[in-house]
Amino acid sequence: IDLMVDPTHPFAARMARNAAEAASLTGVPLITLMRPAWQPVAGDKWQTASGMAEAATLLGSEPRRVFLAIGRQEVQMFRAAAQHHYLVRSVEPVEPTHLPANAQCILARGPFSEDDEIALLADQRIDIVVAKNSGGAATYGKIAAARRLGLPVIMIDRPKPTGAAVVADIEDAMGAIDA
Repeated sequence: IDLMVDPTHPFAARMARNAAEAASLTGVPLITLMRPAWQPVAGDKWQTASGMAEAATLLGSEPRRVFLAIGRQEVQMFRAAAQHHYLVRSVEPVEPTHLPANAQCILARGPFSEDDEIALLADQRIDIVVAKNSGGAATYGKIAAARRLGLPVIMIDRPKPTGAAVVADIEDAMGAIDA
């Protein structure tokens, strides 16, 4: 093997650490394919959180209707903020014991259109969106929908990079492979 490419999700921190460790142990160069993070634009009302625990704290003490678009693995962090009502969207079922007390789950896989996200947020009377800054177009609809509805977003920062060279798209990755 002459080169390793880590194309995992920007929040797949454990897999990225494993790839970096394997590269270090073997001396094989590693590049990470990571789509660019979303950037706030005019009209966005973002608060940035370094992780799920901080995001749960940023929700505040007054009960809110929260759209959790964070996947299933870290939902339990919001059990500490049980005063809120949560709409949790996940690709896979959430372990019931991980859910906050007032949670409803939706199983769905993107892409999600902006119009569909507006309908979902409005129908569910959502007050605030919590999302991972995964970048890309497939799930950006919720961010654009929040902007159009004037909703605040708590945006979870990506995990710190592993130190591997980062490329933003497949063409750049292929260029590194061909080099």
